Amino acid sequence: MRLRPSLVLIAGLILSGCAYNAELGRDQFAMVDEASLARSGEQAWQQTLRTSKISKDARMNARVTTVGQRIIEAAGLANRPWDYVVFDNDTPNAFVLPGGHIGVNSGLVRLVDNDDQLAAVLGHEAAHVLGRHAAERYSQQMSTQLVLAIAQAAAGGGGSDSGRAVASLGGAGAQMGFLLPFSRRHELEADRIGVDIMQRAGYRPREAVSLWRKMQAQGGSGRPEFASTHPSDATRIQALENYLASQGW
Repeated sequence: MRLRPSLVLIAGLILSGCAYNAELGRDQFAMVDEASLARSGEQAWQQTLRTSKISKDARMNARVTTVGQRIIEAAGLANRPWDYVVFDNDTPNAFVLPGGHIGVNSGLVRLVDNDDQLAAVLGHEAAHVLGRHAAERYSQQMSTQLVLAIAQAAAGGGGSDSGRAVASLGGAGAQMGFLLPFSRRHELEADRIGVDIMQRAGYRPREAVSLWRKMQAQGGSGRPEFASTHPSDATRIQALENYLASQGW
């Protein structure tokens, strides 16, 4: 069977973008380099600083910076400067952006019982960096869009009945069948690597489970897990329990 040039192109991109990630213990697909992601992350960070309210609570900011720096050093990521900012937002959340930026909502700092639980969140965010999850996620979206565009063209373009079917079903099918489930995989990987980082930083890994039990008590979105980019609280608690037991923690 003769491969179409477009399929050869896709195969070439996938093969050239695959590399082994020792932190994850698996191959991963990444078509974008860290420098490009860092530039995008810097732009997103500056926009966040402009559009979000920054907390003026000096003690809260100092706490996040202290715990965050211990986590970053334990993760082996202290070869670059990092920004830690607490945002005045009641939603218990945190995020990491490529280029060395960590944002934590004040609602999360108030929710945690101790620095160990705060370290669980920051370790999770540092784990996304070690896992190169942002690069992999971006590459998945790029390749999925490319495949759908080629499929639509092969089906006669967007104006044909088959082309419209690909266009209408392709996006939802890719989301449900590939992009969202893989994002859940990223989250579970970050949970596992995050507790490793916690332990190296001198924090108690068991507190990661306590944190997620607190998050579970806050209530979820009510969406079924198969349609969510994040695993259910029950799923990640069980996965953490299993991993902690395997490590003797």
